Amino acid sequence: MTTMTETSNAARFREFKMPDVGEGLTEAEILKWFVQPGDTVTDGQVVCEVETAKAAVELPIPFDGVVHELRFPEGTTVDVGQVIIAVDVAPGSGDDVPAAAEPAPAPAPAPEPEAEAPKARKPVLVGYGVAESSTKRRARKGTETAPAAASAAIQGEMNGQGTGHGTAAVAESRPLAKPPVRKLAKDLGIDLATVTPTGEGGVITREDVHAAATPAPAPAPVQAEATAPAPVVAPAPSVTARETRIPVKGVRKAIAQAMVGSAFTAPHVTEFVTVDVTRTMKLVAELKEDKDMAGVRVNPLLIIAKALLVAIKRNPEVNAAWDEANQEIVQKHYVNLGIAAATPRGLIVPNIKDAHDQTLPQLAASLGELVSTAREGKTSPAAMAGGTVTITNVGVFGVDTGTPILNPGESAILAVGAIKLQPWVHKGKVKPRQVTTLALSFDHRLVDGELGSKVLADVAAILEQPKRLITWG
Repeated sequence: MTTMTETSNAARFREFKMPDVGEGLTEAEILKWFVQPGDTVTDGQVVCEVETAKAAVELPIPFDGVVHELRFPEGTTVDVGQVIIAVDVAPGSGDDVPAAAEPAPAPAPAPEPEAEAPKARKPVLVGYGVAESSTKRRARKGTETAPAAASAAIQGEMNGQGTGHGTAAVAESRPLAKPPVRKLAKDLGIDLATVTPTGEGGVITREDVHAAATPAPAPAPVQAEATAPAPVVAPAPSVTARETRIPVKGVRKAIAQAMVGSAFTAPHVTEFVTVDVTRTMKLVAELKEDKDMAGVRVNPLLIIAKALLVAIKRNPEVNAAWDEANQEIVQKHYVNLGIAAATPRGLIVPNIKDAHDQTLPQLAASLGELVSTAREGKTSPAAMAGGTVTITNVGVFGVDTGTPILNPGESAILAVGAIKLQPWVHKGKVKPRQVTTLALSFDHRLVDGELGSKVLADVAAILEQPKRLITWG
């Protein structure tokens, strides 16, 4: 009988391990738990948000059940393959809980008598994936003192009866907000419980967080009810009167390592050209009124991106990579166009796959989607992999130009400066014209000065005379 009971308990509790959500990543930081012990979860429901060296990613649970315990608190960096959550997949079966339970890292409420029995855990390798048929997240409830009470509370909530069953203490309900909004609130030091939601269904929006930050920018301590499990959060930046020390991790750490590696591995050369883009600006204005471009965002970056793609088509040798291990130059017959994007987590460079095959409306749609996804913090590791050439638009900050560092594994990066009205000699007369400065950095191991100059000159020529998009494209 003992063997049968142990087998039943082992099958009852399933464990979800930290998956490799990128390309060979070894660790990830748990940013936010969306569930607590006692919560009911369904196959495909997002249970937490983690940050890797490349992006923030939401993790769905691949089975149904009731959350038994969270193995790590928010702010903890966990190795890929470590168990992060245990789920009771057969709640209410009457079996004793497994023996030899490891203590949860976060304080847990006092268990009911039947939950005090020791438990044994059988590790189960769990795959990672989202079930398309069940991706809707259930509303959360207050955490109660035992799985049985938790199940009853959820059932009562579904029936419109609230969560107060018996004498079990109920934790305060979790405010509704999307992960990027939660990250914004965390960065601004805003307790979401104090924010008044204006979104549909009581969802807190970015505007709500900003509104809450305006009158009271100082962070307020979050008070948890005595019976609610209070997750342990990673230490905040160390602040004194004279300095602030911020831990370097996640995307910021990866950026630092990649930039140092690129700067001291690839011999950089940067060339500059100042160009009259008045005709390009007129084209942008005309395209905004064109019915074929309806529904997509048209801006100078769109024309610049198309100009770079045409220049690469005319000079394909620039679209390459240096293979140090095999001592080879790898020429790419496709262009995955990277767009550097500044986000709250740091600089990221997602890319548009096979951008060379896209029409102007398609490229405009791809740029719009890329930017909006990056701003929401939803850029996936796959979206940042495999880039070949990058554009960084420093002009949006009013900067004239710069000397950009290559994105690792790429051969060139184009910096676009601010477009300003300046005096310019046009048709023999000095006139006010829209002018910008471009800077092209390239890897001198595989791109010599002649090739780099041709690419930069072609981009400038197209921006000066946009009709070359047709004659050269």
